[in-house]
Amino acid sequence: MYHCLLVDHDDTCVDSTRHIHYPAHCEIIRRMRPDLAPESLDVWFEKNFHPGVFNYYTGELNFSPEEMKEEFAIWRSFTTTRIPSFFPGMVDTLKSFRAAGGMVVVVSHSEEEHILRDYSHGAEGFIPDLVFGWHDDPERRKPHPWPALKALERLGIDPRDAAMLDDLSPGIEMAGQLGIDTLGAGWGHHVPSIREEMKRRCRKYFSSVGEFRSFLLEN
Repeated sequence: MYHCLLVDHDDTCVDSTRHIHYPAHCEIIRRMRPDLAPESLDVWFEKNFHPGVFNYYTGELNFSPEEMKEEFAIWRSFTTTRIPSFFPGMVDTLKSFRAAGGMVVVVSHSEEEHILRDYSHGAEGFIPDLVFGWHDDPERRKPHPWPALKALERLGIDPRDAAMLDDLSPGIEMAGQLGIDTLGAGWGHHVPSIREEMKRRCRKYFSSVGEFRSFLLEN
C-alpha cells in the first residue's frame, strides 16, 4: 500500500465545479463580457484542463490586470458562500486509507482555508495531514513540484511510496517530475477529450470512487 496519498480537492474529492466554479464563471461573463455567452459546463471543464482558467481569461478573453482583480472578487464571492459536497464514498476511502497506516495530503488550487472548511463541514471529522492550497507564487503551486516535494519531506516519505490523485493535468505533471505514481480521478465529469488525455498520462484511471478505493486499499 502507498504510504502517502497526495490528493486534489476540486472535482476529485468535492463536486465543486458544477455547483460553485461554473456558476461563478457564468456570473463573471454576465457582468464583465455581457456580449458573450458563458461556455457550456463541459467546455468549461475543457478550459480548466487547457489552457487553464488564468490563461483563458487573460489570453482568450484578454482580461486586464484590473479585470482579473474583479474576476477574482466575483469568483471568491461564490467560494466563500457555497460549500461543496464530497463525492459519495470519498470520505470513507480516505478514512480507510488512514486507518491502514496511510497519510493524506491535499494539493489543490483552492485556497487552504476553504479546503479546511470543506473538510470540517463534510468529512465526518477527517482532516488531512497536510494541506497545500493556492499560492500567488507559481513556483509554490502545482504543476511545479514544490508542494509535493515539501509534503514528502515533512512526512519523511519516499516519492516511490506516494501517489497523486487528480482529475486534471497540473497534479499529474507535478507528480511525474518526482517519480510519484499518477492516478486519474474520472468521476467528476464526463468529457471525452479530458478522459482520453488523462488515461494516456496516468498510471491508472478510475471512472468511479469505488474503483479507486479498491485499487488504493488493495495495492
